[in-house]
Amino acid sequence: MKKNIVLFVLFVLPIVAYLFFASGVNSFTKLPTITPKIADLGNWKSLKGEKVTLNDKITILGFSGSEILKNRGNFFNLNEKIYQRYNGFKDLQFVVVCPLGTEQDAEKIVESLGAFTDVSGWHFVFASPEEIKKFYDQLHLKGKLDQNLGTSNVYIVDKERNLRGRKDKEEYKEGYNTFHPSELSNEMLDDFKIILYEYRAALKKNHNATKEL
Repeated sequence: MKKNIVLFVLFVLPIVAYLFFASGVNSFTKLPTITPKIADLGNWKSLKGEKVTLNDKITILGFSGSEILKNRGNFFNLNEKIYQRYNGFKDLQFVVVCPLGTEQDAEKIVESLGAFTDVSGWHFVFASPEEIKKFYDQLHLKGKLDQNLGTSNVYIVDKERNLRGRKDKEEYKEGYNTFHPSELSNEMLDDFKIILYEYRAALKKNHNATKEL
């Protein structure tokens, strides 16, 4: 009997514990809304001259600021840790709001990413400083843009334009710092999986599952 107990503790229990933690408790929760119904983007044009909308898309939203090349490492971190893993989903887009006048710098970023990535899901859009400030202010976030109208944080916005994150006081998170790859690999990836789980569950419930998510 003792031998069986020892074998159970040594071999079976670790496997059960691993499966429990690997499944992730967060996989079965709903990611809270930080700011509901944020405004859509204005008539801001992308590098291709197209209008980009937040409607009906899961959006990873960022603000480059005017020093976009100086902070290019942040885009490569985000690209490696999140974008390359999920860029096959048609309902997902990465949108970066940039000040007018930084088009050439943004083009260099896209060209660099395009050397090893399908960049069709990346959208850099351009607006005046006043428009960027107004748009960011209506997000009602604790964090602020820096003097260059940028932030290293990116934000998860769902298909209904709700900005999502964590509201618990102990682990409040409205955005995810692209300067730290570990934060993208852990907190952001966990929360992003919850969003995907929500939509997959809704599609399954409505018997309308597709390969888009």
